[in-house]
Amino acid sequence: MADETDSETEDAPPKKGKLGLILGLVLAIAGGGGAFFAAYSGMILAPTPVEEVEATHEETEPLPAISFVPIEPIVITVGRSGSRQLRFRAELEVDPERTDDVALLMPRILDVLNGYLRAVDLAELENPASLIRLRAQMLRRIQIVTGQGHVRDLLITEFVFS
Repeated sequence: MADETDSETEDAPPKKGKLGLILGLVLAIAGGGGAFFAAYSGMILAPTPVEEVEATHEETEPLPAISFVPIEPIVITVGRSGSRQLRFRAELEVDPERTDDVALLMPRILDVLNGYLRAVDLAELENPASLIRLRAQMLRRIQIVTGQGHVRDLLITEFVFS
């Protein structure tokens, strides 16, 4: 009978304790905490110190003397049914000494813009890429009304088609 109990104990695998699992888990947590502390405090993976470079300011040309003349907002009904509207607002870039001259011609500028925008095809107004072409056409018409050299540019501040 003694032989039978010895053979049973030899065939059965030895029981592994949970000590190894717990020890591995504790070491993993300690290692992770230590790595976090080292990275957080800057011991590792810290950015290298950057040498301070003196800021050099490049000399730039002064801005040219310009002035802006606002164009009154325009609301235009477009389409055959009259249910769609275009809200348009812009400013004209002019030389400061020409501001009064351009402001004096504002009723003519509004008339030209109103007539042109009413004549534009509905499909062209719906195309977002056509704004550049429309802007160039409007600027050319304004320059014809005001005379050459009075208006430098047309700055569209609102172009809402609804």
